[in-house]
Amino acid sequence: MHVAADMAKVSSNPRFSERVSQLLSNMHLHEKIGQLCQVSGCEGHVSEHLAQQVRDGWVGSVINEVDGPTVNYLQHIAKQESRLGIPLLIGRDVIHGFKTIFPIPLGQAASWNAELVEQAARIAALEANSVGVNWTFAPMIDISRDPRWGRIAESLGEDPYLCSILGAAMVDGFQGTDMSESGQIAACAKHFAGYGATESGRDYGTTNIPENELRNIYLPPFKMASDSGAATFMSSFSDLNGVPASGNRWLMKKILREEWGFKGFVVSDWESIYQLEIHGLTENSRDSAQKAFNAGLDMEMVSTTYREHLEELLETKQVDIAQVDHSVGLILSVKEQLGLFDKDCQSPDTADAFYQQESLDVAKQIATQSCVLLKNHNQTLPINAQETQHIALIGPLADDGFEQLGTWIFDGEPQHSVTIRSALESACPSSVNITYDRAMATTRSYTTDLYAQALASANQADVIVMCVGEEAILSGEAHCRADIDLPGSQMELIEKMAELGKPIVLVVLAGRPLTLEPIIEKVDSVLYAWHPGTMAGPAIADLLLGEAVPSGKLPVTFPRKVGQIPLYYNQKNSGKPATNDQYIHMNDIPPRSPQTSLGMAAIHLDTHFSPLFEFGFGLSYSQFTYSQLTLSQHHINRSETLEVAVTVHNTGDWDADEVVQLYIRDLVASATRPVKELKQFSRVHVKRGEHKKVIFSLNINDLSFYNDEMQWAAESGHFHVWVGGSSATTLQQGFELIDG
Repeated sequence: MHVAADMAKVSSNPRFSERVSQLLSNMHLHEKIGQLCQVSGCEGHVSEHLAQQVRDGWVGSVINEVDGPTVNYLQHIAKQESRLGIPLLIGRDVIHGFKTIFPIPLGQAASWNAELVEQAARIAALEANSVGVNWTFAPMIDISRDPRWGRIAESLGEDPYLCSILGAAMVDGFQGTDMSESGQIAACAKHFAGYGATESGRDYGTTNIPENELRNIYLPPFKMASDSGAATFMSSFSDLNGVPASGNRWLMKKILREEWGFKGFVVSDWESIYQLEIHGLTENSRDSAQKAFNAGLDMEMVSTTYREHLEELLETKQVDIAQVDHSVGLILSVKEQLGLFDKDCQSPDTADAFYQQESLDVAKQIATQSCVLLKNHNQTLPINAQETQHIALIGPLADDGFEQLGTWIFDGEPQHSVTIRSALESACPSSVNITYDRAMATTRSYTTDLYAQALASANQADVIVMCVGEEAILSGEAHCRADIDLPGSQMELIEKMAELGKPIVLVVLAGRPLTLEPIIEKVDSVLYAWHPGTMAGPAIADLLLGEAVPSGKLPVTFPRKVGQIPLYYNQKNSGKPATNDQYIHMNDIPPRSPQTSLGMAAIHLDTHFSPLFEFGFGLSYSQFTYSQLTLSQHHINRSETLEVAVTVHNTGDWDADEVVQLYIRDLVASATRPVKELKQFSRVHVKRGEHKKVIFSLNINDLSFYNDEMQWAAESGHFHVWVGGSSATTLQQGFELIDG
């Protein structure tokens, strides 16, 4: 590409450091454009073409190169052989671990434990950084209300508050307090914004979100990430209200830059700038470059519209050189914050970075806390290993080190996974006979050839442990499902096992909520384990045998049927809300009934309006009761804080953790508010028989929302507050916010 003579030199910008300002003033135009370009690596080697591009200053970042010596060679070329010695950003999707794999993010969210989520991100950063990776494309903080969407596995669930808290914890874990310290990497909040609302749960699809809903539900986690210092943001693939996010100036400039004051830079998703033409927003790649750059996308991932067209766009004054300088300055500033200018290129030493015992301990702990006990009829769990003689371990996911890692684990190594089978065999005394039968080749299999042996083993057992669900490939990007029942013939297998009359424990490994209603009554216990990662086996074995007590809570609603989707706890009330008094099933309607005989409420006629399991739900081996919900006052003004106290009583036989959840409702507002909104939560350990007082503090910010004029404000009036163990809690008090 021909490079024109340098355009006007940039003067010192007080926003940038002296080093960044000096570089900007000395850069040729093509070197500036090069900083805006990210290219794909060569997977373990450096082609002469890529080496020359780096040498000539045409590359600002490389994605998907994780061979340590190769990364160091690229950095050597950039720092020692290019004209200005500007180091490279080395990007990688380190979504839920690098080598040590933690539960999928949706599973981590089920732990409701920000401290553990931060620790997992810190370990992932340390391992990735040991091979030269300095930038991850995480956390993914898209609000996800549709379990058909494959990328719900990467999300932190359906609630803005929980997602905000855990997303900020991930940012802190990746970046630390100083990104220049060894083992820290830059975070990237994605996908900005609204991607999780894609129609029909189909990846890359259209999203239509009213601005009030966008501001109150979908944007808060991104605002928290910005406030937490996330170094970068990534634009969404999707069309948002008619304007694809990668060309959406209102989103990138008005919201992100002007309203929030975001200080980092924005990168496109993979070729999403080029795809603006496919969307129909632009006529050609030149228009795409102009639209995206002027919208506020600082760096282009993989596609080459900036490299091919920015010079011409500058010459025709369709792009401003000052904006180019600003974008380059932002990118250089992140490189400086990472300490890349001052770090020496050296051969990596990864021997001490991967699979450290401390890392495995954290992986086991978060896997344990992420598992959600959905059912435990007659206290089938935990299994008493001293009184049990024979356990039949059945199912395609009981001994599969690859599938338990889940989606988006480019660098995970299944040979380091500890499976449920191996962990259970190690944990049980020799007196327990454990027989293992896969029963199905994969979770998608329809053949029944292996059933006979599995049924024979199960018929001899005291208890059947079935490990079912979906393989990793069935969730993640572009892996969306219209039917979210258990795939293959797994339901048939469960039905045949149920006919034996033995206690059945169902362990479900999946990348999304599955519709379990068809089989929920056929089994005694259900432990939902998501895809738990490297240490899945020890975590699940401890839970099955009572060495650990389940404490996970659902970060997303589980529908009864796929036709209920979208189904989420923080819905609006509507003018005709569903109630049990009004509900009637279609099979109970007399023939030729009058049209208006059914209560005229917001229901489906062929299923109950409630979910199978609500947001925040999760059982324990112990039992908890809530009482004495008290408020410090029942009228507060805008400068006051409301203390909300509740007593949690462990009435069971186990010392256990409980996630105490506080919800509010603004009863009357200028824009209708959800029936419940999570505002705070606390994970507390309560010994058996113990009463523990838990106190929350609410302030004016907790009561604020974007009103009918899109202004952030709290409106005076009456509120309800609930505290309990799930979003279905009924323990309630009321208070009033007054002016003055």
